[in-house]
Amino acid sequence: MPSSITIRVQSPAHGTKRIEVSLYDNVAAFLAKVQDEFKFPKNSFVVYRERSKTQELKSSRSKTLDTYGVKHGDMLYMVTKMGWEDQTDSVSMVETKPVKYSQGSAKVTEDDVDQVLDKMDGKIYRERNEQLCRHGPKGKCLHCVPLEPYDEEYLHSADPPIKFLSFHSYIRKLTGGVDRGKFAVLENISCKIKHGCKEHPPWPGGICTKCQPNAVTLNRQKYRHVDYIMFENPFIAEKFLNFWRGTGHQRLGMMYGRYEHHKDTPLGIKATVAAIYEPPQQSSNGSIELIPDENEDTVNAVAARLGLQRVGWIFTDLVAKDLKLGTVKHHRGNMDSYFLSSEECIMAADFQNRHPNPCRLSPEGHFGSKFVTVVVSGDASNQIHFDGYQVSNQCMALVRDDCLVPTKDAPELGYIKESSNEQYVPDVFYNVKDEYGNEVTQLARPLPVEYLLLDMPAAFPVEPQFTFHAGDSIKPFALENRQRIGEVQDFHAVTSYMQQFSADKFLDAMSDFHFLVYLATSDMLPLRGKMDLILEAVKNKDEGVAHQWSKTEEWGTVEQLMNSSAPSPPPRQGSYVGVNAVPLPPISGGASGAIWTCNHCTFHNQPGNASCEMCGLPRS
Repeated sequence: MPSSITIRVQSPAHGTKRIEVSLYDNVAAFLAKVQDEFKFPKNSFVVYRERSKTQELKSSRSKTLDTYGVKHGDMLYMVTKMGWEDQTDSVSMVETKPVKYSQGSAKVTEDDVDQVLDKMDGKIYRERNEQLCRHGPKGKCLHCVPLEPYDEEYLHSADPPIKFLSFHSYIRKLTGGVDRGKFAVLENISCKIKHGCKEHPPWPGGICTKCQPNAVTLNRQKYRHVDYIMFENPFIAEKFLNFWRGTGHQRLGMMYGRYEHHKDTPLGIKATVAAIYEPPQQSSNGSIELIPDENEDTVNAVAARLGLQRVGWIFTDLVAKDLKLGTVKHHRGNMDSYFLSSEECIMAADFQNRHPNPCRLSPEGHFGSKFVTVVVSGDASNQIHFDGYQVSNQCMALVRDDCLVPTKDAPELGYIKESSNEQYVPDVFYNVKDEYGNEVTQLARPLPVEYLLLDMPAAFPVEPQFTFHAGDSIKPFALENRQRIGEVQDFHAVTSYMQQFSADKFLDAMSDFHFLVYLATSDMLPLRGKMDLILEAVKNKDEGVAHQWSKTEEWGTVEQLMNSSAPSPPPRQGSYVGVNAVPLPPISGGASGAIWTCNHCTFHNQPGNASCEMCGLPRS
């Protein structure tokens, strides 16, 4: 008869574990081994001989397992005592993944739209079908019962069809069923070696299955974080497109707006664009190069005070076809071209990685991104068209971990880097059908970027909306970084812009995103850090608060500068005083006829200038 036996101990919350003990061990020693195996506090559990919680094994040094009739391979049943559930759960949070992420993500503050959608029912309610339903007005049957937001048949039959699940519909699908999402995990993909493995030298000296990242098989993502992109009014897009119309060069901008509930998609989200900020850039008719923006943080802060945030980026890819008709070439989105090039996909993924989506269901506290991409190009009818895109979470991971690079001469193809001594790159595959209709797995060298794309409509509402003031009779304030086409943001532009508004229209004058950004970033004006009140007034459209801010000392200084920089009549060159009279000499004496020095920047100006050519401030 063996002296050592194996006993199985089962816990409803922590599974089954095997305990090896001697047949002649006392019960106290056996319970101590159970405590060590499950990592429970002392006296926090009870072990029973039967599943019905009978024949408790009480701690004793005089009784052995043989006393209770316990034999090799028997199953014992453990139950935690009342008051110890929280502590035992904390142990399981270290060992079981589902509980771990729910604890770690409790501190995440999700976006407002996510909190609203999380509280919504989300079901698709249907009216009673007079032909198919055979029940009373208060009954429900298969033909009229509410559908889940992820019902594929409903999504495909919608007009127009809904190609992707909304993100919250996808979450409802994961958390539905009998387990209510207990084992659902939203983990971000990692393509990097896990650091800290002590079983071998660091890469390239060695690698093992514990630290090696998994191979990636690219799948078309079934959901998208944003389902619709809406520009509040046509004026936003017109101002952005004027740069291309004036120069023929492409343009890039950052879209500021809000994320809102999109009612046309079950539990959908739309990105509402209220303004487009144009960062410093160098562009030509076929390329755009971004320049680091020193005002980026200030612009984001101004937008945040206005209740806005960065929701995406937009760029043009327009080639004129007929200048008289105003048509453009259709060279994207057809059979012989691409939707987004590999370089654009990488840039979109980089922006999405910089703007992660807060998510309480993820161990890292974020999952995916709501940041969108809008391309302005020609459509099949040779008219200017707006297309919206996002890249998949897999693409975000490949770009974040520096695995994806563009190809040299095929813009529609990307390329997965090969491993080197500096970096280990996991294998990336994608599935494609061959000429016989069989699904074949291929290595992503090269990779069609269509596997990484999600598309969404981008359009304008039937009834325009206005977060900021806009109108045909008012010339808007000059846009930033447009010196190339003669739009300069300086004090002259401030004066000219404000002269269009009367005193009772002060709030309308302040309701211009580009004007507010210039006031907040200008070093010549005393308004840095003094604009919280007017930003709050513009956000809430409160004329009283705006009038209160107009009486502050800082804005009063700006008004005095504007009044003193009003244009003066040109200097008199000569005068006629009568017949046969000698004309008076031109007025050129004194300080007004000599080169004068600006009191603000010490620049030397011509006599006829009423304001400084360098800083734009008035002469006196």
